[in-house]
Amino acid sequence: MLQTAAHPAAQLQLGRAISGISAILLPFNVAGGVDWEGLAAHIVRTAQAGIIPAVNMDTGYANLIDEATRQQVLRLTQQVLSGAPFVAGAFVGDQSGAAFDLAAYQAQVASIQQHGGTPIIFQSFGLTQQPDDAILASYQAIGRDCPHFIGFELGTMFAPFGKIYDLETFAGLMAIPQCIGAKHSSLRRDLEWQRLALRDEQRPDFKVYTGNDLAIDMVMYGSDYLLGLSTFAPDAFARRDALWVAGDPAFYELNDLLQYLGHFAFRAPVPAYKHSAAQFLKLRGWIHHDEPHPAAPRRPETDLPILLDILERLEALTA
Repeated sequence: MLQTAAHPAAQLQLGRAISGISAILLPFNVAGGVDWEGLAAHIVRTAQAGIIPAVNMDTGYANLIDEATRQQVLRLTQQVLSGAPFVAGAFVGDQSGAAFDLAAYQAQVASIQQHGGTPIIFQSFGLTQQPDDAILASYQAIGRDCPHFIGFELGTMFAPFGKIYDLETFAGLMAIPQCIGAKHSSLRRDLEWQRLALRDEQRPDFKVYTGNDLAIDMVMYGSDYLLGLSTFAPDAFARRDALWVAGDPAFYELNDLLQYLGHFAFRAPVPAYKHSAAQFLKLRGWIHHDEPHPAAPRRPETDLPILLDILERLEALTA
């Protein structure tokens, strides 16, 4: 069993610059179609806040959209960002028991790179149901055609094909030169702290992107972030990050309010947070409709007064 240094929970990294990536909500209209105008505006809004947009993620309904929609999202993102950096999910849909489909991953990665993005490798049944050594060999094979990619550990509360790797496998992922970081979405602090300690010991330049929308203060301990929650308020997240770098205690009050939003939006069933995001963005006047993907779970309308209260408090803090 791989051992790491002492538990880093108390090791706050005061004043550390935070690298933020925000998983962009794919908005829909009442007819069930994509709100392309709303998507374009939100991508630009996120980039202008100083946060890197990530498209075709779970927040973008990666496992529910078809390939034509996925490609249109890439084209639009490239167009509106005009060369600014972005991340995109390399998603391969399959079924339990399927073999690892390297060719399908290579095609997704190639398309993302052609559009100017950095791929983040979504898990699949074919990837995660392999033995650990075969999982690492699969990432190495992807890296042969991709100079830079981001790994992704996804808990099964988000998707049935997800897997949180053991620490030895995570160490093996860090040892792949083309893998520049990994998003960790177990919703557990202890597992993420273990990865931070391992990163600090073995590869300090490697980014551990927290995907823990229930503990967004992981940035205080050395994580960066790739969150769905930040799509609700990229401006507020950018403000929070700047307060941390400045050593301003206002960081904590703003972080607490954003975390309250996270706990409300990411309650069970967790995938319904995307509808919460649409409700919140409509309340902000940033999109015209608060519809989720037609096949996605919904939140009740009774959530709206609570979201409005959070929004008003957020606006007061960031005015």
